[in-house]
Amino acid sequence: MLSRTLLPLLRARLARFPAVTLVGPRQCGKTTLARGFATRYYNLEAAEERTRLDAQWAEVMATAGPVVFDEAQHWPELFSRLRGEIDEQRRRNGRFILLGSIAPALMRNVGESLAGRMAVLELAPFALGEVADLQRLWRHGGFPDGGVLGDDGAFPVWQDSYLRAMAERDLPSWGLPAKPQTTQRLLRMAAAEHGAILNLSKLGQSLGLSYHTVDAYLEHLEGAFLVRRLPAFHANLRKRLVKAPRLYWRDPGLLHSLLRLAPEDDLFAQPWVGASWEGFVIEQILTAHANQGRVVDASYFRTHDGFEADLVLESGRSREVVEVKLTSNPAPEDLARLAEVAKMVGADRTSLICRVRQSALGGNRTVANLPDYLAALAPA
Repeated sequence: MLSRTLLPLLRARLARFPAVTLVGPRQCGKTTLARGFATRYYNLEAAEERTRLDAQWAEVMATAGPVVFDEAQHWPELFSRLRGEIDEQRRRNGRFILLGSIAPALMRNVGESLAGRMAVLELAPFALGEVADLQRLWRHGGFPDGGVLGDDGAFPVWQDSYLRAMAERDLPSWGLPAKPQTTQRLLRMAAAEHGAILNLSKLGQSLGLSYHTVDAYLEHLEGAFLVRRLPAFHANLRKRLVKAPRLYWRDPGLLHSLLRLAPEDDLFAQPWVGASWEGFVIEQILTAHANQGRVVDASYFRTHDGFEADLVLESGRSREVVEVKLTSNPAPEDLARLAEVAKMVGADRTSLICRVRQSALGGNRTVANLPDYLAALAPA
């Protein structure tokens, strides 16, 4: 089994909290990770497993732990019962791991019953550093069964099946009221808008839906970890700023399947390749920070007269602006323009992420390829 970068943080949180909730998209590896060191495992999506747990409750609560409750949102009663057990023995940590594939339903129960008693972590699909082949990861995405681990016949068949199941089964069961055909159209249109400034009215007109309905549907897609709405940076500047978020698909393999990339197609020949690379890099950076337990506020910056940065990262008093380029030969003008943006937003660091062979790291100005940039984020 491949090692997951999140594992040290998961162990650290279990040492500090009685329970940890591990969220993330379906089939990203949550169950495999948790079962690797669990003493007991229950899949609460199955009625017979809920019955078995209920019958064995006293015995399970006496287990040293950790006990894994998969798809925990399917048994809401679990949360209040765990609260009582935790409160009886508040000094016992590392007892429970709750897994879930849909953030809102799970977090609502966690917030109501287990606030202060539980840490929450997100497991993303495989990232760079967990797998070494950048090109395969970018093309196929990070889902373990989607081709990233070497199955050349998986893409895009696996991705197409995954999205069909999400539209026809999972998203409706999680509360999305749209018909599967409407959801599938929304998925394709969201792929076409990948990396663009989100225009809900435009999407709504194409789907025959209201602005508010499309907004609500996108919330479901975000809750299922399919898309990310990256907010715009806000500040009191003399220049007019774009205020709408940008829309990104979180997994490039799902994006590429929706954009009908065939196995024999050249990725670099696609008209949308730059947007795909940009979203891939952004997701890798945010995943790397999250896996190290760093809390960063992420946004993008764009003025109406064309100054922009693909990512603004804020942590404490530090602010970094990041620009992503699909080039191995960045121009001096790229660095100069990024420096201007840094002055506008008050950033103390600039980073240009591209495909250079040799990175220039250190100081407050970085020009690096993605592997070197991510390696510099890792703890010493």
